[in-house]
Amino acid sequence: MLIHSYLKNGIVYVPTVVRLRTGAYRDVDPVAVVRVANTEELGHAFLDTIARGNAVVPPPPKDNWPPPVLLKYAGARTWSAFARGTSVWKIEEENGIYQIAAYRNHPDGYWVPDPEQKIDFPPGSRVEVVIDRMIAILQDAARQEA
Repeated sequence: MLIHSYLKNGIVYVPTVVRLRTGAYRDVDPVAVVRVANTEELGHAFLDTIARGNAVVPPPPKDNWPPPVLLKYAGARTWSAFARGTSVWKIEEENGIYQIAAYRNHPDGYWVPDPEQKIDFPPGSRVEVVIDRMIAILQDAARQEA
């Protein structure tokens, strides 16, 4: 299971993540858009997104790849405009073991996992504990942005 969260200007975007048959992941609708200060609503957004899981879908046609879904929610015209000033994290679960990891900007203009900013949870950790920690990370990052 993989969940992305994007923090920009005090707003958290939590898209549904699907897995393409090629093995890549893609953000799709529905997307939760929540003010970072709203702890309760953020918790619900993460739980709802996790409940949807990562459906496996065919990739879009190469000649008709849709624009990134987050642009319409953030009111951004381009991916680079959205990415500028955005912090990105993921929650990943494999075999009952959760991890939260941050992404950092790559010099070529895309995000890559940041090995220095990750939290591994012990086996058997409850998803609510992971979500609470993710919310605390996002809220702390928003305070540092301000």
